[in-house]
Amino acid sequence: MKKHYKPILSQLEKCRTMAELNKLHALMIKSSVIRNVIPLSRLIDFCTSSPETMNLTYASSVFESIDSPSVYIWNSMIRGYSNSPTQDKALIFYQEMLRKGYSPDHFTFPYVLKACSVLRDVKFGSCVHGFVVKTGFDVNMYVSTCLLHMYMCCGEVECGLKVFEGVPKWNVVAWGSLVSGFVNNNRFSEAIEVFSEMESHGVKVNEMIMVDLLVACGRCKDVERGRWFHGLLKELGFDPYLQSEDDFNVILATSLVDMYGKCGDLGTARYLFDEMPKRNLVSWNAIITGYGQNDYAEEAMRVFLDMLALGVSPDKVTFLSVIRASMVQGCSQWGQTVHGFVLKTGFVKDAAVVCALVNTYAKTSDAESAKRAFEDLEKKDTIAWTVVIIGLASHGHGNEALSVFQRMQEEGNAKPDGITFVGVLYACSHVGLVEEGRRYFAEMRDVYGIEPKVEHYGCMVDILSRAGCFEEAERLVKTMPVQPNANVWGALLNGCEIHENFDMADRIRSVVSESEELGSGIYVLLSNIYARAGRWSDVKLVRESMNSKRIAKVLGHSSVETTF
Repeated sequence: MKKHYKPILSQLEKCRTMAELNKLHALMIKSSVIRNVIPLSRLIDFCTSSPETMNLTYASSVFESIDSPSVYIWNSMIRGYSNSPTQDKALIFYQEMLRKGYSPDHFTFPYVLKACSVLRDVKFGSCVHGFVVKTGFDVNMYVSTCLLHMYMCCGEVECGLKVFEGVPKWNVVAWGSLVSGFVNNNRFSEAIEVFSEMESHGVKVNEMIMVDLLVACGRCKDVERGRWFHGLLKELGFDPYLQSEDDFNVILATSLVDMYGKCGDLGTARYLFDEMPKRNLVSWNAIITGYGQNDYAEEAMRVFLDMLALGVSPDKVTFLSVIRASMVQGCSQWGQTVHGFVLKTGFVKDAAVVCALVNTYAKTSDAESAKRAFEDLEKKDTIAWTVVIIGLASHGHGNEALSVFQRMQEEGNAKPDGITFVGVLYACSHVGLVEEGRRYFAEMRDVYGIEPKVEHYGCMVDILSRAGCFEEAERLVKTMPVQPNANVWGALLNGCEIHENFDMADRIRSVVSESEELGSGIYVLLSNIYARAGRWSDVKLVRESMNSKRIAKVLGHSSVETTF
């Protein structure tokens, strides 16, 4: 064994392929080197440490043949699974390690906590935290930073802050985990505030922290602070536009484009985008999304077509952005154009993309295209069924929405939820199907066990009041277990306007006059009802009430579809 030991160890270091490893493994068995823990460790490392050579099945088979694995070997297996799509097996190996009496070290915990972070398993992570404290590894900088990252990834920000307070030394890694944790939990202002604390502790930011800070500025639309951070990039020597093409940081440049776009400064965003010496798909998505979110639908579509002309393949984010732009514009032609690319690129299997297309077609009153897009979706879950039902119902296609719901019930592969029934009841309301509305409202609780919420009561009141069933509608409002909101009162008043029920309008007015949170819609409806009755003194009183409560009427808008 001795004469083979060093040559095999040397060859393991040079090994590059699984074919070579297989041969070395056979030689190890033949020469009995397999009994030595160091070559075994190298063998497992090869299968667990690099994405190019990762073979966890092979590593597991070798692991199972070892009578007494070292902690190093346990760590190699846990690390391999924490970096794989099956992170849950990393947790299983960790549990088995403890069960067999092995003591984890400062390398074990970061791998296990990484798996908890990806799996969002805060319960398991908390147990690991307890063991970390028990064994004294909470004073280890790397372990404590991984704990902070795990809690932030799991949305437990307060727990993360407590861990941060106990971190032995607040270095740039710990501060970076805190900033990214706030950003990932949509606490953008707090992420920006952390920067000031970093400065007061004399810690300098790195490029990755600057990316997170720019994201935070974009999400809270703080363009002034965003510009200040852009200036800081230049001051620190990080500005990608002042670097050579070889050193150009496309991630940081894209973050700048994204920040300016989300803040509405499309001129600067487009200038920076055009100045990029190289771009990736995320860069294209940033400028397209910026245009779409600021209602520059034509520009979003132009950039999308430019991207395709340059041979850049769109992804899910690209399609959702351009579909949203089409929807905002209310342009059916654009929707059809994007739909063609969706079919061509295979994203027709993606539920989110197809549902967005359905919404676009429904908004442009193209019910047939909406249903065809829905039919293209292979796997129809509850969300997909609900989106098409609500999309059709909310854009004047009530009968089509109800036929889709009936089919959903018949096929039985997805169960309707509370949101589904909002769409169904909305459809009944706008088609005038009172009996069907009553039946579906009862089915919610009796068949599907769904307790009606204020949205369902609002739809049911709308169905009844539109049909002139005011006694039943008023009784429902009085007996509903939740406080009526503006939608419920608005539904009742809408019926009063249709059927000129001025007495009920007076009763509603006396109730809603005490509320400060109902918005302008209620007052506009009351004003219209009184104007129809020629009660101009009451119209004046309603408008004076709006003025005294500083309630402004929301203006409407319309659009005209054009081609470009």
